[in-house]
Amino acid sequence: MKYVGLTDDPARRKQEHGNPSDWWQRGFSREIEARAWEEISLKMPDTTGGTGGAGWRYGYTYTITNNTIE
Repeated sequence: MKYVGLTDDPARRKQEHGNPSDWWQRGFSREIEARAWEEISLKMPDTTGGTGGAGWRYGYTYTITNNTIE
């Protein structure tokens, strides 16, 4: 299962999630684009996460494993 989220501090979030080896991120210049990406990503099969976080400048995903923290 993949986790999807938004943040303004990707380095901190990566560490908080347990430094996933397949961490992927992309940047956004507008919040509306970031929220749309998040909404679409969370509709994909085998995907989880939360919406409405405080940050939005970076979207990120990783695979949930026994070593990661959602």
